[in-house]
Amino acid sequence: MPTRTRSKAATAGASAPRASSARTGTVRRKRPVAIDDLRSYQYISDPQLSPDGSRVVFVRKVAGAKPGQMEAALGLVPTRSGTPRPFTSGPRDGHPRWSPDGSTIAFVRAEEKHLPQIHLIGADGGEARVLTRFKQGTIASFKWSPDGRHLAVRYRETDPGFTEEAKKGRTERGDSDPPRVLDTIWYRLDGDGYFNGQRFALHLVEVATGSSRVVYDLDTLGDFSFDFSPDSRRIAITTNREADAILKPWADRLIVVELASGKIAEPKGQPEGPKSSVAWSPDGRSVAWAGRADRTGGLYSTENLRLWTLDLAAQKARCLTCDDDVCLLAATLGDSAEVSFAPSIQWTRDSRHLLTRIGWQGQGRIAAVPRAGGKLVWLTSGGDMHLGSQSTDGASIALLRIGPTTLPEVHLGTLSRTKLRTRALTDFNGPLLSQLELATPESHWVESTDGVKVQTWVLRPPGTKRGTRLPAVLQVHGGPHAQYGEVYFHEMQVLAAAGYIVFMSNPRGSKGYGRDFCAAIRGAWGTKDWEDIQSVTRFMQVHPSVDTRRMAVMGGSYGGYMTNWAIGHTDVFRCAITDRCVSNLLSMAGSSDYPDLVDEYWPGAVWDRWERRWESSPIKHFGGVKTPTLIIHSEGDLRCNVEQGEQVHAALTILGVPTRFVRYPASTSHGLSRGGPPDLRMHRLTEIVGWLGRWLGARGPAPRANAKRGVSGSR
Repeated sequence: MPTRTRSKAATAGASAPRASSARTGTVRRKRPVAIDDLRSYQYISDPQLSPDGSRVVFVRKVAGAKPGQMEAALGLVPTRSGTPRPFTSGPRDGHPRWSPDGSTIAFVRAEEKHLPQIHLIGADGGEARVLTRFKQGTIASFKWSPDGRHLAVRYRETDPGFTEEAKKGRTERGDSDPPRVLDTIWYRLDGDGYFNGQRFALHLVEVATGSSRVVYDLDTLGDFSFDFSPDSRRIAITTNREADAILKPWADRLIVVELASGKIAEPKGQPEGPKSSVAWSPDGRSVAWAGRADRTGGLYSTENLRLWTLDLAAQKARCLTCDDDVCLLAATLGDSAEVSFAPSIQWTRDSRHLLTRIGWQGQGRIAAVPRAGGKLVWLTSGGDMHLGSQSTDGASIALLRIGPTTLPEVHLGTLSRTKLRTRALTDFNGPLLSQLELATPESHWVESTDGVKVQTWVLRPPGTKRGTRLPAVLQVHGGPHAQYGEVYFHEMQVLAAAGYIVFMSNPRGSKGYGRDFCAAIRGAWGTKDWEDIQSVTRFMQVHPSVDTRRMAVMGGSYGGYMTNWAIGHTDVFRCAITDRCVSNLLSMAGSSDYPDLVDEYWPGAVWDRWERRWESSPIKHFGGVKTPTLIIHSEGDLRCNVEQGEQVHAALTILGVPTRFVRYPASTSHGLSRGGPPDLRMHRLTEIVGWLGRWLGARGPAPRANAKRGVSGSR
């Protein structure tokens, strides 16, 4: 067991690979992955199949002309033959949705950064027209009514005192910025920013005229899901209307709103507990949602999130996955695709099954669950798969797939009762990836305490001989209730390319291994999870390719927590990198966007029963830290406030431990590493590689690709 023995923003490197020549017969040599390859990746998301099954529209995001800019536009690909083609011009287009008759695509466009509107464009192209005329605000999502006459839009207006117009007026007058006067604890969210007392409401927009009206605005937090009835006359909503909803996340209710009269009905027979992702069955008889029947907190929990249905006529609810030890909210973490913690469910067109994505043992699998009850059926395996939309006849479905050595691409699935046959429709990133020496993760099961086995992946630097002693990096994922897995991870590839053998594992607390595995650290961080991390560390120490004198530990969010914990309990790591970390669970309780509720996750309250939180706080155990540590944090992080990193920096400086503090601006958030501006993401990776190089050494910094080369793949 490892225990303490007390006593320039881009790297220089190789140029682009030599081109092959048909005349000379020379072969293009592959090159190592470079930090700035992330500017050449094409990020594909949100595939939506046309009602007739002939085409898929999707979002394609690429690096813009400016270093800190990303641009997004819609693309279209035929399902039978042909190649993908651009469909809109961008630069900020997203959330495409087909009209029920397939003639029109609605999407969100933000021609002005702070003023998104829904636009309509014909399925065969042409000029898009503006449909909505919302004031400055945020459009979270929208859905077509089945009859094609309306859109239901979840929209929140910006606080009038904080609009761009108000800001401009203050500048012209020389006024100071206004204070935020808050009457609620729910006034900010990481990645969303400060919205003060504003809330999302449900608007019904008439497609023919663009006129709109509010049909529901009673959700206390504005955090609700919704879906139309098949006859377009009603909308089902999962909502929390409690005055203190933030303190009662289990108080969600399913309601039905009559659109003509505005009358609200609350079906009987539904259980108490959190609810989300509501979906009305095509036959109109049932409503499904993802939720639980308990008071153990919100959707994000150590408890499994289940699939539920409610028979509207019988007023009877049923849990369809309570006999399966799986969770509908088990995200696979990476940095090359959008990471969503939202559950994803949809009915098959015959209303006999429901489809859902489930994270399981490092994969994101699609499963079918019988409406009548019975065991779920796995339809896919390998990589991470995400649901798009189905064709009207229910024979086909659009999917997004990402693999350990492939970036997200659009796939088409052919549905049957027990199988989902898939084939790729796009390969935007294939040309670039074919030029790169990629590290293929190798899966291992490491034996830990209590008979538990911990799934661990090893990425070896490409081209190195087995048995060659290499510096090693242990990566710990965030969450903690999420998972590492079979997805393309640019950061890991960069480290492998720089000559480090990378270890990434799912210790207890991770999702994807059943309820008990996840719940083992509820209210007790630094216990079973630390036992598992130590077991993985021992696995590293006996690995024939690891130089045990040159090992590092690093991670972000909860991974930053565990990095801090590790350097407070062992000296086996030569250096550490703690990113957007947690260091003090007492101060964290009041500085995060989500408040720490009494007796919910941790026992008691932070002001009277603080002992367990303090015992689990890494900063309590910093007295003998010696490990050189790089600290990375965003000043705009609302999940793990920058003061968490500041405490680490202050402690290490006072202790005389070599440290470096990299603070990213308030315009960035907790998700900088996977969704931040390209230039800052590259700067972060350069700092990481530089720190590891300083303390561990390797064959050299991650090479930089030729900055003059074009973007590979279709444009």
